[in-house]
Amino acid sequence: MRASGGDGNMKDIKIASRQIPSWLSNSTPDEFIETIKKSDAPLHVKYLQTMVECLCMLGKVAAAGAIMCQRLRPTIHDIITSKIKAHSELVNSSRSCNDQNAHTRGLHFVKGQLGSYQLSKHKRQNGISLSGTLLAVSPVSPVMAPTGKAQAAAKELLDSILDIVVQIFENHVIVGELLELKTAQNVDMNTPRSLTTDANWSPDSEASQVTGGYSIGFSLTVLQSECQQLICEILRATPEAASADASVQTARLASKVPSKGKKDGSEDGLTFAFRFTDATISIPNQGVDLIRQGWNRKGPNVLQEGYGSAAVLPEQGIYLAASVYRPVLQFTDKVASMLPKKYFQLGNDGLLAFVENFVKDHFLPTMFVDYRKGVQQAISSPAAFRPRAHTVALYTPSIEKGRPVLQGLLAIDFLAKEVLGWAQAMPKFAGDLVKFVQTFLERTYERCRTSYMEAVLEKQSYMLIGRHDIEKLMRFDPAKLSELLFNLRPIKQENLIHDDNKLILLASLSDSLEYVADSIERLGQRTARSPNQVADKGKTLASFADDYRKLAIDCLKVLRVEMQLVTIFHMQEMTNRVYLEDQDAEEPDEFIISLTAQITHRDEEMAPFVAGSEAELHIWYLLSSIFTLLTGNTMSYQALADMKSINLFGVQQICRNSIALEQALAAIPSIDGEAVQQRLDHVRTYYELLNMPYEALLAFITEHEGLFTAAEYTNLLKVSVSGREIPPDAQDRVSDILSH
Repeated sequence: MRASGGDGNMKDIKIASRQIPSWLSNSTPDEFIETIKKSDAPLHVKYLQTMVECLCMLGKVAAAGAIMCQRLRPTIHDIITSKIKAHSELVNSSRSCNDQNAHTRGLHFVKGQLGSYQLSKHKRQNGISLSGTLLAVSPVSPVMAPTGKAQAAAKELLDSILDIVVQIFENHVIVGELLELKTAQNVDMNTPRSLTTDANWSPDSEASQVTGGYSIGFSLTVLQSECQQLICEILRATPEAASADASVQTARLASKVPSKGKKDGSEDGLTFAFRFTDATISIPNQGVDLIRQGWNRKGPNVLQEGYGSAAVLPEQGIYLAASVYRPVLQFTDKVASMLPKKYFQLGNDGLLAFVENFVKDHFLPTMFVDYRKGVQQAISSPAAFRPRAHTVALYTPSIEKGRPVLQGLLAIDFLAKEVLGWAQAMPKFAGDLVKFVQTFLERTYERCRTSYMEAVLEKQSYMLIGRHDIEKLMRFDPAKLSELLFNLRPIKQENLIHDDNKLILLASLSDSLEYVADSIERLGQRTARSPNQVADKGKTLASFADDYRKLAIDCLKVLRVEMQLVTIFHMQEMTNRVYLEDQDAEEPDEFIISLTAQITHRDEEMAPFVAGSEAELHIWYLLSSIFTLLTGNTMSYQALADMKSINLFGVQQICRNSIALEQALAAIPSIDGEAVQQRLDHVRTYYELLNMPYEALLAFITEHEGLFTAAEYTNLLKVSVSGREIPPDAQDRVSDILSH
């Protein structure tokens, strides 16, 4: 471009591409020149074609090939280093403009952003930083996480470097194909017939000698080898991470060219591996000394001090393999599209093979060990299954707004998402990573199951929820369930979970399991859509979500039955008590005071933990169990049947107990206060009928025969009420009224 009078910018390039450059217009006309002038090929292709033609005319192909073999590696090294340096200057310049007052002056721009990193948008909860809690179990820093700044920076850097390498290789493909064509023609015309019958002779080997050892295969080997060294620098890989014979294989590949008759070169037995130290090549050519010197010399031609990638990356290390994978995959596709067919295998055995082997043999094993430690730390720490303090009175589905998910399960969910984030970055290995997530989800489930059993073992509520009839009644007939439980009297205190902390743990564990189950389900849907995810005959993430959810429901079932049993435990005192008072009491019975205090306390403690999308999982089902017991036929009306005698003050005491229960239940936000009042008004009306004379009671039954059942009306007559006379045929007359 500059030879045409421009300065090399894009405007000059566009103008020059429509003009004949001076080096072409001033050439002596011949058949080649005329063909080039008429060609529609891009200008850089015309230049390369002319260069090869000139070298052939001068007889300098071998010398030029030897020089290219000598200079290619240090030149590529310099180009990569210069690109990284320019990139570093650019981002540092951007940082200077945008962040003049930063405390991290002098650091790279990306490094300067670390302080503002917020993990997964988690905010502070109850004065505790969630990000700090989660970071403690993650084996990587925030910048090295799958979506961290180091990953983005490494991918951006490698994309830009590999784009340049692709452009360079495109030129080498053009030159290599032209040289092969020229040398093949010369060999065919000039080689004695006796040589062509030699078993050890081939046109390609002769062509390699003619080109001074230079070939497309050699260029690709060197280009990919330099890229591999850059990747090793980014990953901080050591020589031991490569195979022991890497240098030998590299040299062997560089010195061989696939034969014409072999489409992909695979029959030559060529395998590709990258060197971690310089390789020595041996090419039977007059330029062999130059090549050896350029390849191995520890001087300015081969820089060993690295590429300077640390200047543009906030961190380096093995976890950056995730950000390396996709750029290399795209690079391999581009190279494959440019390679002549006989070199196709070189693309398959190149940079991508190295990265995939590195991931399989080094990155994944390291990751599995690191995350296994994180999982162990998450589920075994003293705080892992300790219910978190909460400031919200009611349940909230948002972690940021105060949903008190157990710290251990919150950490496991975070680790699962992080590991599957690596799977998204490296889809070929998604199956292995999903299986790994399944292993620690199973381990976590067992830990949760252990905590659950520690809270419920040998307790009556746990034994009851395993009964099929209980399960069915829970779903379809809560009132009948209350009656069944009421008939289990007497309820003994030692069979109840009297430790409130265990009840709170069950509530917290239930919500936390539900949270993780929902998260696993979403993750499973995403991984199921992955094209590289192989169907597994074993458990899937969705089946783990089901297991977690079932255990969450079991926790709620225990809580529901436990609260009903506790209510029965207190209310059974009513059937043992004699309500023949000699004066009007001013307070409810002690067992009522104890029960209402317990209802209020447990509601306050458990309400923030208990919720669910299905009706049976909602908190209403927990507390409405008490509501059903206290306001339905089971408790209040059956209690009367068990009484032998009562007086006016006794009836007033029962009504006072009812009012205390009404106030306690109505104060619970999840229960309909109006429904509570209506049901307990009904109970009070029933007990107040005991104060009526017999004839007045008959009149009431006649007018309100549907208000109570026949059994309930009959029970009113069975109780001995002080001052009330009941004739012998009283029950028959009541039956008569109700039968009509």
